[in-house]
Amino acid sequence: MTILLPMLLAYLLGSIPSALWVGKLFYKTDIRTQGSGNLGATNTFRTLGKKAGIAVTLLDILKGTAATLIPLYIATDIHPLVFGVLAVIGHIYPVFAKFKGGKAVATSGGILLGYQWPLFIMAVAVLLIALKITKMVSLSSIILAVVFIVYITIYAIFTADYLFMAVIYILALFIIFRHRANISRIREGTEPKISWM
Repeated sequence: MTILLPMLLAYLLGSIPSALWVGKLFYKTDIRTQGSGNLGATNTFRTLGKKAGIAVTLLDILKGTAATLIPLYIATDIHPLVFGVLAVIGHIYPVFAKFKGGKAVATSGGILLGYQWPLFIMAVAVLLIALKITKMVSLSSIILAVVFIVYITIYAIFTADYLFMAVIYILALFIIFRHRANISRIREGTEPKISWM
């Protein structure tokens, strides 16, 4: 039971539907009925504006970070990355929002921030560069996932940190899988582009 409680806490942290709660509390809007209907930062930016989008992005990042740091506050032998992955699962399938959540890009970034913050800085840089070039959040997220798959494979060869490699693979595949509808729209040339960059 003592093992399950911190794991449940990590999942519940990830399940906090930041976009839904910010929309309802401050904008009297259920974001699930707006735009793509997705409970993520991108849909928040598009439908509620920059302030809401930034707030949701930060909250989603902090969910992953807080979950990854659970072993600092609760005695457990479970690896911090396991808690981070549970938070991502919570974000994608949130118990507080009928198990329909976001695409986990920001929450995955939060794991990096909690586990190896320089990689978080690298992820932000890659995402911003990809956004500048493509003007598409979805494609930039997919590019980020692929870049990290390549990077972590090389990283693991030199560090033997195969658990970290496995977690990055899982997160990257989650991100790509959750963007499968976007991939279809990218191919058709109908994927929305940002105008603020």
